[in-house]
Amino acid sequence: MSEGADTSGQTVVVAFGQTMKTLRVRAGLEREEFGRRIGYSAATVASYEQGRRIPSPRTIERADEVLDAGGLLTVWKEQVERAQYPVFFQGMASLEKEAIELLAYDTLVVKGLLQTEDYMRAVLTMRRPPLHQDTVEQRVAARLARQSVFDRLPAPLLSFVMDESVVRRPLGGKAVQRGQLEHLLLAGQRRNVEIQIMPLACEESAGVDGPFTVVTREDGKKFAYTEAQGTSSLQTDPQQAALAAARYGIIRSQALTPRESLAFIERLLGDL
Repeated sequence: MSEGADTSGQTVVVAFGQTMKTLRVRAGLEREEFGRRIGYSAATVASYEQGRRIPSPRTIERADEVLDAGGLLTVWKEQVERAQYPVFFQGMASLEKEAIELLAYDTLVVKGLLQTEDYMRAVLTMRRPPLHQDTVEQRVAARLARQSVFDRLPAPLLSFVMDESVVRRPLGGKAVQRGQLEHLLLAGQRRNVEIQIMPLACEESAGVDGPFTVVTREDGKKFAYTEAQGTSSLQTDPQQAALAAARYGIIRSQALTPRESLAFIERLLGDL
């Protein structure tokens, strides 16, 4: 993902920041006092106003209340939230929030929905060309926000299959890897979550074409998403999405069972 991927969203963030600053000045509040009322430092308020950081929906609501803006800030919520993500991921981010089922196969890194904050930072800082630190912080905040899908009610069905190499790769160092493996064990204990490992020793794999995600929306429609090298494809054709779901079913049958997979992760953790 290049920093250029964030350009269109940045325009929205800057415009929002200018609007918030105008309303703050009109209200006669210094950044420090305004920040105190919404629960942030003056430096963070400055970052919001200058478009260098993206506020959460709750922060926008609180700012609207404090500034008595009458909805002039909350009207930006959806656009600002969408701007958290690279352009190529925005459609998928919206689908995740509506999903009743999500199936994900990964071959390189742990799925963003399952990443710890330390793992996120490690992966994002490895990008080349390097991401600006503000962009890294935005991406981390966005990924953490996406993980609310685990606590949504009614609970969506979430299934993750990942190659053994994914959990063996010590991205960020052993401490980060250890924390990530522990997090996978906790996530795998949720009743609506299944985590499976595709062993390196497996002689057959229907996943040779690479990672992908299949999302089923509340109306039953399925979508298939793939991403590589800063580009993505969101397949809306019903036949192609159905075939992707069928392919995932084969991959899942070839992998270790959820129980076997958690036992495998526990053994790997014990060896670190």
